[in-house]
Amino acid sequence: MSLLKNHPFAVEAFFESSLVLTFAIPKEELKKFIPECLELDTFQDEWAFIAVAMVKTKNLRPKGFPQFLGNNFFLIGYRIFVRYYNNAGRRWRGLYILKSETNKKKMEFLGNIFTHYNYTTTDININQKGKEKIIYSKKSKFNVIIEDTDTPVSLPPNSPFNTWKEARRFAGPLPFTFTYQKEKKSVLIIEGVRHNWKPQAVQIKSYDFDFLNRLDIENATLANAFEIKNIPYHWKKGKIEKWQ
Repeated sequence: MSLLKNHPFAVEAFFESSLVLTFAIPKEELKKFIPECLELDTFQDEWAFIAVAMVKTKNLRPKGFPQFLGNNFFLIGYRIFVRYYNNAGRRWRGLYILKSETNKKKMEFLGNIFTHYNYTTTDININQKGKEKIIYSKKSKFNVIIEDTDTPVSLPPNSPFNTWKEARRFAGPLPFTFTYQKEKKSVLIIEGVRHNWKPQAVQIKSYDFDFLNRLDIENATLANAFEIKNIPYHWKKGKIEKWQ
């Protein structure tokens, strides 16, 4: 069963939408959350980042299977931006998963068989009120309000970035996701593949995430917010490296 959790086959899906809010945090506050094999991916050697990704997926299935065998889920991931130096000496940018949630028990069940992401099921609600889209969960105690605006979107107040070009580097998704198995000193590497990924900056009117609040981080600042729509995506079969 433990071998099954190492992403034993490629998976594909269609992203109807992916909303990502990235929070800047002084790097000293995030070091304790990542394993020894990884380093924080920082900006100006000062800021590290947690991204909250809210993804509406369609036809998620093993790669190559027909679409009618796929399933539709809403997924939420809390991820830290990290770097990993592989055995060939190359530096890879990627993500380290802190928490994963979904709106369906089936995804929780299958996700916990084939990944190490420790999925839990929660309620996820999406309401549209005029120019405002509200995404919230009563069980997980989070809510986000996105405001549709006709004017150019500005960077969030107090963002460490000076331009959207700088902010885009920490918007995700990054090419890799890493899981560390400490008892084996091995790193599981999952590579994601996407095409025509053109995130659009969005205006966040308000937000609150209980999970982030419970991390006891004092200085989390919204650094950017992007959304993409209607993108095919797939994850390659997992690869394992020994870390020394």
